[in-house]
Amino acid sequence: MPSSTLPADADVFATLRPRLFSIAYRMLGTRADAEDVLQDAWLRWDRADHAALASAEAWLVTVVTRLAIDRLRAAKIEREAYVGWWLPEPLVALDERTPEAAAEMASELSVAFLWVLERLSADERAAFLLRQVFDHDYGEIAALLGKSEAACRQMVHRASERVQQERPRFDVPKDKHRRLLETFMQAARSGELEAIKAVLADDVQIIGDGGGKVTSFVKVVRGASNIARLYSHMAERDGDEQVYRFAWINGEPGLLRYLGGRLESAQAFLFDGERIAAIYSVRNPDKLVSVPPLS
Repeated sequence: MPSSTLPADADVFATLRPRLFSIAYRMLGTRADAEDVLQDAWLRWDRADHAALASAEAWLVTVVTRLAIDRLRAAKIEREAYVGWWLPEPLVALDERTPEAAAEMASELSVAFLWVLERLSADERAAFLLRQVFDHDYGEIAALLGKSEAACRQMVHRASERVQQERPRFDVPKDKHRRLLETFMQAARSGELEAIKAVLADDVQIIGDGGGKVTSFVKVVRGASNIARLYSHMAERDGDEQVYRFAWINGEPGLLRYLGGRLESAQAFLFDGERIAAIYSVRNPDKLVSVPPLS
């Protein structure tokens, strides 16, 4: 296509921005890091010879991926010093129709999925995402990572096995997911121990991320009885001060918990089809700054 018929450079970048953000966020797990990668990519795009590019999208995807890999390698070192468990910064929307909950963002974006990806090395995570989520061929992955195709195939194979092992997939329709969550929310509000326990799988677990800024669980809490007692105690202790609000968290139904009008946590859930299999509670206030206030 002649350059004279191409959209304005800024329009090209703006059109591709949702896809570029989804790549960077899946790689890094935080909005701020993803936005930094996009800013760096924009600066490179602004200096590039656009007329010489065969495909603006392919060029930008490559640049964003490489920048995200570099930042991910550095982030893995930083996260080793993180206080407590590290969970991704939640992308919260109150309306499913908002951009954060669009189909491009919702696919393979859940907090449960990103939690499992944190168990992978930087190169394994990059190779897995490039192949399984963004459908790059192994030649492209090898070039991006500076490794052989055989090594990349092996990394993707190992990563796929680990993801499957640590995060079994449950195909739960969103309407059922939401109904189950509403049942849990009502039980958590009331503090009724047996009602809470009835919605929890026997081997349910809860992972909390306070980041050293607020108190959180130092260990993963496991078992329906333990977690039911935890929510029952919170309801008894906080009474009318606690408010639960339904929200879309990383494209899936989740809950926001407020105390005295202030956001206390964003809670994402994994369901096994009938009950809650895992709860991911983000309490680090640095990861909640973009969450809408209680109205």
